Amino acid sequence: MAPPSSPSSSPSSSSPFSSPSAPPRSRSLRQALRPTPSPASARPPGSLSSSDDEEGDSGSDFEATLRLRSKKKRSRPAAAAPAAKRPRRRGTAPEEAGKGSRKHPKGGRRGEEEAAAGGSLFQAVSSGKSATESLVDDWLEGYKQDKEGGFLELVNFLVRSCGCKGTVTLEMLSGLQNSEIIQRLTESFDEESAEYPLSLNSPAWRRFRVGFCELIAVLVRRAQHGVIYDEYLMDSLVALLTGMSDSQVRAFRHTSTLAAMKLMTALVRVALSISVQKDNRQRQYEAERAKGLNRRAPEKMEELLEQRREFQEKQEELESLMNAIFKGVFVHRYRDLVPEIRAICIEEMGQWMQYYSTSFLTDGYLKYIGWTLHDKQGEVRLKCLLALKGLYRDKETAARMELFTSRFKERMVSMVLDKELQVAVEAVRLLTLILQNMEDVLTDSDCESIFPLVYASSRPMASAAGEFLHRKLLAPATYASGEAEGCSEDSRTFLQSLLCFFIESEFHDHAAYLVDSLWDCAAPLLKDWPVLTGLLLEEPPLEGLGDRQENALIMILVSSMRQATEGHPPVGRASGKKAFSARERKMQAEDRRRLTQHLIPLLPQLIAKFSADAEKVVSLLEAPGYFDLALYSTGRLEKYLELLLVQLREVVEKHSDPEVLGAASRALHLLCRPELTFFSRADFARSRLVDHLADKFQHKAKELFQNSVLKEEDAYSMAATLKRIAIFHSAHDLTPWGFFEPCKRLLHHAVDTGEVPQEVVTSAMTCCHFSLLWELAHISGSADELSPSQEQVLSLKKKVKSFCSLCQRCFTDTDPKVQEQAFVLLSDLLLVFSPQSAKKGGGGSNEGSPGLAALAYQAEPALQSQMACFLLDHVFSHCQDQDSIVDEEEDSGALHIERLHQRRNLLAGFCKLVIYGVLELSAASDVFKYYAKCYNDYGDIIKETLNRVRQIDRTEWAQTLLLSLQQLLAQLLLEQGPGGVESEAFQEIRDLARRFSLLFGLHQLQNRSALVALHKAGIKFAFQEAASPNAQLGLVHLPFLELLSEFSPRLMHPDKALLLSYLKRFCPAAQSEEPHWTSFLVYQHSLSPQEEERPKSAAKRSRLDGSSSSELRVSDASLPSSRSSSRLQTPLLTSTALRVKDQAKGGLQLKGQVDSGGSESEFVLSSHTPLPTQGGPPRRHRPQPQLPMKGDHSGLLLGRRLDRQQLMEAEEVMIESLESSQDEEEENDDDFASGLND
Repeated sequence: MAPPSSPSSSPSSSSPFSSPSAPPRSRSLRQALRPTPSPASARPPGSLSSSDDEEGDSGSDFEATLRLRSKKKRSRPAAAAPAAKRPRRRGTAPEEAGKGSRKHPKGGRRGEEEAAAGGSLFQAVSSGKSATESLVDDWLEGYKQDKEGGFLELVNFLVRSCGCKGTVTLEMLSGLQNSEIIQRLTESFDEESAEYPLSLNSPAWRRFRVGFCELIAVLVRRAQHGVIYDEYLMDSLVALLTGMSDSQVRAFRHTSTLAAMKLMTALVRVALSISVQKDNRQRQYEAERAKGLNRRAPEKMEELLEQRREFQEKQEELESLMNAIFKGVFVHRYRDLVPEIRAICIEEMGQWMQYYSTSFLTDGYLKYIGWTLHDKQGEVRLKCLLALKGLYRDKETAARMELFTSRFKERMVSMVLDKELQVAVEAVRLLTLILQNMEDVLTDSDCESIFPLVYASSRPMASAAGEFLHRKLLAPATYASGEAEGCSEDSRTFLQSLLCFFIESEFHDHAAYLVDSLWDCAAPLLKDWPVLTGLLLEEPPLEGLGDRQENALIMILVSSMRQATEGHPPVGRASGKKAFSARERKMQAEDRRRLTQHLIPLLPQLIAKFSADAEKVVSLLEAPGYFDLALYSTGRLEKYLELLLVQLREVVEKHSDPEVLGAASRALHLLCRPELTFFSRADFARSRLVDHLADKFQHKAKELFQNSVLKEEDAYSMAATLKRIAIFHSAHDLTPWGFFEPCKRLLHHAVDTGEVPQEVVTSAMTCCHFSLLWELAHISGSADELSPSQEQVLSLKKKVKSFCSLCQRCFTDTDPKVQEQAFVLLSDLLLVFSPQSAKKGGGGSNEGSPGLAALAYQAEPALQSQMACFLLDHVFSHCQDQDSIVDEEEDSGALHIERLHQRRNLLAGFCKLVIYGVLELSAASDVFKYYAKCYNDYGDIIKETLNRVRQIDRTEWAQTLLLSLQQLLAQLLLEQGPGGVESEAFQEIRDLARRFSLLFGLHQLQNRSALVALHKAGIKFAFQEAASPNAQLGLVHLPFLELLSEFSPRLMHPDKALLLSYLKRFCPAAQSEEPHWTSFLVYQHSLSPQEEERPKSAAKRSRLDGSSSSELRVSDASLPSSRSSSRLQTPLLTSTALRVKDQAKGGLQLKGQVDSGGSESEFVLSSHTPLPTQGGPPRRHRPQPQLPMKGDHSGLLLGRRLDRQQLMEAEEVMIESLESSQDEEEENDDDFASGLND
C-alpha cells in the first residue's frame, strides 16, 4: 500500500530531511478565492495565536464536502436552537459540569435539546461512570436514525470539551461555513479565564482527558464496518477538526488537534486491518487460481475478487481521510507555539509508524521527528525520543532507518547531555537500542561520550549509562550459557573488562558508583563472589593482574557486598531511603547469608595476603560490616573468628596510618558487641591487644621522664603507640587502663620543656579527651538509675578543668598542629560540659540529673580571648593574601582543599560555641567582620551563624554587628590614619554594613527596637572623642555615621524623627573647625522624612518611574552653614583604639519578635530601581557661608555619597511597596512616637 500522499513528494522539499521552515500547506479552491476574515474579529481577549495561522479561521479542504452534505434532504425538520446554558465555573469537577441534563437524552423534548447540545456525551465522559463501549453504541444507534442530529451532538460534545459556552445548531451547521461557525463560538468564550478542560491538571480532568481519547478510539473501532464509510460522518468531522485546529484560540487548537491525532491513530489501526484482510484475499485468490481447471471454483474466485475490490475501496477511502488529517492538521500543528500540541503530534506519529510501518515508516514522515529533536521544550524532545525508542526496538524496523540514523545520529548522541534529566536518560536508552539492533553505527568517540555517565549523580542516568557500557564493553560472548563452567568463565571475562574500564576511567575512588550503575543489568555477575575471591587468591596471580588491578578488584568486591546487603545507592545519588518490599528484603537476607558463608573462611587469608598494603587492608576490613555475624556460632566457624582476630592484631601492630587503625578499630568493635555469643572471645582478644599497647606506652613514657629526651626511634615508637591507643579509645572504653593520668603528665612535661615530639603531644591530648568523654558517659549512664556520687562528679570536673588549662597553654606552642588540636578539643569539651548540656544531661537526654549540674564548666575570659585570637591567626589570615592562595591552588589543588576543609572545621567549632551560649554573643564580632571579605570560603558558615544569633537576641545581635563595624573602622584609622576614609578599604567596610542591613529583612516591627538601639549606640560612638591628651585629634570616629546611614532605610518614619532629634543634641559638639561634615550630612540626610512632603502613592510612583522630580535633595534646613560641595581635610589620628564596645544604656528597649528571614537578594532587587540623576544639591540654593578649608576638594565626592544614599532611599520605597502589613504599622506610628517622648 502506498503512503497517503507522503510529504516527501512535495515540491517544496528538495530532500527528505530538508529544513522545516516551510512545510506544504494545502488549501482548497474555495478557500483560496474566499477573502480571509480578520483574525482580530475571531480572537477573544486574552486568546493565544499559533505560529503559522496567517490565514485566520477561513475554510478547510473539506468545507465543500460539508456544504454538499448539508444540502441533502433531511428526514425531519431541524429543531430550534436551544438557548445556551450558563456554563459552570472553570476548574470545578467535571461531574458538576453536566448537572441538569437527563441521563436518557431521547426521553422527551428537554432530552432531545440536551442531546443536540452534546450535554449527555460530555456528562457521561466527565463522570466516567458509563462504559465507553455502551455510550458509543447508543450514539451510533441514534446516528443511524438521524445523521444530522447525531453529528450535531458529536460537534457540541467537541465544543463543550473546548470549554466553550456556545452551542452549534442545525441552522448554523447547514447554513454557515466552518470558519463562520468557529468565529461565533470564539465569541462565546469566557474572557476572564484562559483555562479549558485539557489545560486543567486535577484528577477529575485528567480522567476526562483519558475518556475523551478513549471515546474517539472506540467510535472508530465500532464504526469501522459501516458508518465510517458513509461519506458524511468522517468527512464532516475531519473538516470541522481541521478548521478548529487553524483557530487562533488555544482551546480550539489544543482540543481539536488531540481529537484529530487520536482519530488518525484509530484510522491507522483500521487501515492496517483492511490491508491485512486485502492481502489475505489476494493470497487466497492466487492459491485458488493456481489449481487445475477441474479443481477451480469460479464462484469462489469471483467472491474473492469482489471482497478484494471492496477492501481496496475502503483502503482508498481511509487513505483519503488520513491524508486530509495529516496535511490539514499535523503539518501545521507539529510546530505550534504551544508545547503540549507539538508533543501530541509527535507522540501520535510514533504510534502510526509502529502500527503501520509499511506506509508511515518512510523518510518523508521520519523527517518531522528528526526536526523536532531540536525543539526548545524538553517535553517535546522527550516525546521524540520515546517515539524513536519504539521504532529502534525492533531489529527489522531499525534496519529501514539507516538514512535517518546517519542524518540525526550526531543530535541523538549530543542529547545525552540534555539539560532536562529525563530527556538525557531516554537519549542514553535510545542509543542503547541503536547499539543493540544496528551494528557499526555508533563510533568509539560516540560511545566514549556516554561511558563517563556511569558516575553521574542521578541514578536513572547512571543506570542507563551502565546498561550501555555493559552491552558495549562488558557483556561476554557466552553470557547466555547455562553451564557452570561457562558461567564462571563469563564472570572472569566480565571482571577483567570491568577492571580495565575502571582503571582507565581514572575514577579510582568511585567503585561504589560504578557497581551501583551496573547493578540493574549485571547483578548476577557482580555477585559472583567465588570468582572475585578466586582472582584475588589465585597463585600464581592472573596474568596482567597487577597492584592497581588488585586494589580495584578489592574495591569492587566490597562495593558489591554493600550493594547486595543494603540495596541503597551510594551517598549523593539517592534523594531518600528506599522502602524495600518483602521480596527484596528476603533477597538481601539470602545474599548476606550466602556471602557470609563464602567469605568467613577466606577473609583471614585475604587480610594476610594484603596486610602490607594499607589501601587494600582498609577496604577488606569493611567486609565484617556486611556479614551475618551470628553464623560464626550457628555455623560452627569459631576457628575462622580466631584467625580473623589474630590478623586484626597483626594489622594494628604493623600499621600506624590513621585510616588503617580506624578501620581495624571499627571491625573489632563489631565483633565485640555484647549480644553476640562469641563476645567473650572477642573481648579477650581486645584486652590482650590493649594490654600490649599499655605496657609499651608505660615503658616509653618512663624512659621519657627519666631521660627528658628520647631517641628518634623511641620517639617514633611512642608516637605510634599513643596514636593506636587514641584511635581505639574513640570506639572502645579503655578507662580501666587509666590512660588519663600518664597522658596528662606527659602533656605537662611537653608544655614545660617543649622537647616532646608533636605526634606524641597530639595523641596524648586525644587520649585525655576520650577518657573524659567515656567517664562522662559512665556517670550519665549511672544517673539514669541512681544519682552519681559527689566524688565522681567533682573528680571529673577537676580533670576537665586541668585538661582545659593544659590545652590553653598549648596555644603558645610553636607547632600549628598542636595549636589546632588543642582548639578542636577545647571546642568539643566546652560544648559538652557547658551549663546547657549539664542541665540536659551529659548523655544528651532531655532531662538531666541534679547531680550532673555540678559538671558545668564555663570558659574564663582569658580562654575566650585566646580562642578568638587563634581563629584570627589560623582561619581568617588566609583571606588576607589572595596571591598566596592562588599559588597554593596551582601547586596542589587537593592540598589546598584539605587545608580549607580544616579551617572550616575550626570556624564551625567556634561558631557552635557562640550559638549554644558557651561564649558571649559579642565574641562573634570577630567572625562577622569577615563576612564579606571571606565570603567565598566561609560565607555559608558565617551566614548561618548570623541567622542563629539573630533568633537568640535581636538587640544583642544588632549590637554585635555594630561592634564588628567599629572594630574595622578603628583598625583602618589606626593603620592608615584619617586618610583611610578615602581609601577602598573604607568602601569595603561600607559594603559590609550594607550586607548587614539586608539581614534585618522587610518586617520593620520585628527589628524596631534593635535598629533604634543600634543607631543610638552608633551615634555615641561617632561623637566620642579619642582617648588621647592631644586635643587637636577631634572627632576621629565621625566617618562612622556613613556606615550607620546604611541602616537608615530599615527604620520607620517616627524612629527617624526620634533619631534625628537625638542627633541634634551632638551638633554643638560638632561645630569645630575641622569636622567630617560630609559624613554628618549623609547620615542626617538619611534620617530626613522626605517622603512625608508629598502623598505616598505619588512618591512611590515617581521614584519607581525614575522621573526627575523624584531626585533626593538635601534641604536647606538639614545643611549646616557650609556649602554642600565643600570637603574638609581629615585630622591626623594618633590614638590606638582597638575595640570600642559602647552599649547604649539609655537606648530604646523593645521586645524582639519573630525572625523575618531577610536575604541579600533585597539589595540585588533594589539595584534595578531607576536612580535619580547623579550630582550634589541643585545650584539654585542661595549661597551659604563657607567654613575654612585647608585644601581644594572636589564637590563631586558629596554627590557620589548622596547618590549611594539615594540608592538606599529608593530601596526603602520598594520595601514599603512589598510589605503587606505597612498600613497597620503606620496607624500605630503616632502612638509609638508619643510613647517614646514620654
